[in-house]
Order: sequence, then C-alpha cells, then structure tokens
Amino acid sequence: MKTLKIFSFAKFQAVLLGCLGIIPGILYSFGGTIYDIVTTGSVNFGTLLAYLALIMMPIYFAVFGFILGILQAIIYNLFVRKLIDIDFYE
Repeated sequence: MKTLKIFSFAKFQAVLLGCLGIIPGILYSFGGTIYDIVTTGSVNFGTLLAYLALIMMPIYFAVFGFILGILQAIIYNLFVRKLIDIDFYE
C-alpha cells in the first residue's frame, strides 16, 4: 500500500472512534447517576443530561475521528511520497 484514500480512511476512523465513544458515554451517564443518588438522594435534571452522553459522546468521537482521519491520511501520504524514493535495501 503506497497511499491512503483520504475520505475512506476518515470514514473508517469516524466509525471506529464512534464505536469507542460508547464506552465513555456509558461511564459518564452511569457515573453521573450514581453521583446524583449519593449526593442528593434522588435523580434530577443533571441525571437526564448525563444520559444524553450516551448519544452525544459517540457523535463527538465520530466527528473528531473523521477530522483526525483526514489529517492522518494527508500526513501519511506526504511522508510515503518522500520515503518511496529512498531505497532501504541496498
């Protein structure tokens, strides 16, 4: 593989980080619920906002992954073009 297709790699990174974003969403939402129950004895509007993390964190991670994927593919393609001219096995 000499170069990466930029948007294909960006979509891959978006899906990968979107799936990984579920984990902190779960931790944040259930952690927020436990915190509210321990400190106030009940759940409130903050708990609802914490459960929105189940939806929003994967979206934020996916957007970040797409942008990061574009940057990674561009940097990779630039370095590969420079390194292809070098023969390491002389």
